[in-house]
Amino acid sequence: MERMESPEAGSSFDDFLKKVEPTLKRILVKYRVPSGDAEDLLQQALLALLYQWDRVRDPEAWLVGTLRRHCLMYWRTRRRRIYAAVDETLLEWLSQPVDPPQEKADLLSDLAGVIERLPAKCQSLFRLRFRLGYEAPEVAEKLGYRMSSIGKITTRCFAALWRQVLAAGLAERASNDSEVSAGELKALLRR
Repeated sequence: MERMESPEAGSSFDDFLKKVEPTLKRILVKYRVPSGDAEDLLQQALLALLYQWDRVRDPEAWLVGTLRRHCLMYWRTRRRRIYAAVDETLLEWLSQPVDPPQEKADLLSDLAGVIERLPAKCQSLFRLRFRLGYEAPEVAEKLGYRMSSIGKITTRCFAALWRQVLAAGLAERASNDSEVSAGELKALLRR
């Protein structure tokens, strides 16, 4: 493998970049990374390659794999941020006071129906977290998951809950008509 020490090594790195540029562009287009973020991801991958240059056997394959992993992590992080914002928003509109009691009861009933349509593991997770007050490590142990994956599972369950809320039209109804308190949401999740 060539070392990056001589002046001609810089030109060989430029040649290397010209060679892999079309592949890198295809990856960034495939993952639909916005241009500003794509530049950052590419710079991170290239810096990682430069730091690892002496240990890398096939720089092109290593760079392609690293850029793909950076793209996947970029979208996972963005989704988690969106789900966290959705969770916060959902809990906010559920925590505000309700005017008419009948509308509140209807909304709680509809929300209970939405929770019942969730997969069994999500129902169990919500019951353990909100009804029984277990912490994440305890929930992982009770449901048979690794501690390292319970955060991901919780995120997926909140995403499923939010999709069901949107599909049922509850988000729009709650923001227009009435809202539910956080205590009532916990009571609902206890069922």
